[in-house]
Amino acid sequence: MEKKKVVVALGHKALGTTLPEQQVAVKNAAKAIADLVEEGCQVAISHSNAPQVGMIHTALNEFGKEHENYTFAPMSVCSAMSQGYIGYDLQNAIREELLGRGILKTVSTIITQVVVDPYDEAFAEPIKVIGRYMTKEEAEAEEEKGNFVVEEEGKGFRRVVAAPKPTDIVEIDAIRTLLDADQVVIACGGGGIPVLRQRGHLKGASAVIEKDYASGKLAELLDADMLMILTGENKICINYGTDREKELDKVTPEEVESYAAAGQFPRASVLPKMAAGASFVAGRPGRVAVIADLAKAKEALHEKTGTIIREAQ
Repeated sequence: MEKKKVVVALGHKALGTTLPEQQVAVKNAAKAIADLVEEGCQVAISHSNAPQVGMIHTALNEFGKEHENYTFAPMSVCSAMSQGYIGYDLQNAIREELLGRGILKTVSTIITQVVVDPYDEAFAEPIKVIGRYMTKEEAEAEEEKGNFVVEEEGKGFRRVVAAPKPTDIVEIDAIRTLLDADQVVIACGGGGIPVLRQRGHLKGASAVIEKDYASGKLAELLDADMLMILTGENKICINYGTDREKELDKVTPEEVESYAAAGQFPRASVLPKMAAGASFVAGRPGRVAVIADLAKAKEALHEKTGTIIREAQ
């Protein structure tokens, strides 16, 4: 019997925000992944990196300020570093959990580059706030370099970068080969390293790709059966925070599109999850996307919990 191919997107809850938190959090994430492996799934994993990449960006830029022979680190480099150190903790935690259950299986992290369109309208309207707080003078210097900044009242200024949509994954063949060999693969960490194709060259882009959109693209290119987005919430709600609040149990891609057009999903948090899930499901009959709590991954696999996106039956 052919194994179900599942792409799992891990949110902030699975990683924590500091190094000590991450080392504890990945153990819980590893249990959820091991449950899926025990259920006979082929598993590819993506993950968020927002706190981690911001920390790396801040640390390297502060270092550059104090050492004149060192340049500031571009976002693409910071993203690569975050993939490495998150993947290191995550793959070791998963390997240990699997071995504890008597499962001998290789877990690999692929440093992944994700292609974006240089003409994506997101570059004209950056929304992702990153890095340390700057003074007014430092912010003006950033703007002179062509970067965007935003002021947070009483705190200072911070850099803002674009969040373009992914169009392709450079290392997809390597990821597919490992998955077909029944290994557990960690890829597209933090949405992947955003790159622009310039003839034969890949140039790092000053951007951050939404982890959920990258996960959807990964699931699409792998022709996965299920996209599982694991968060800290049991289900997605509409009319959130009102007396008409309602949990979404099962929805179609068309219903997701309708709710999104009505402004039901917050742009920076829920919308990427629902939009990525709906796009993946619409790509081929039989696909399923589910947004569920990390602790209930096994139940989500069997569509017994979470918000389930599938075509009408």
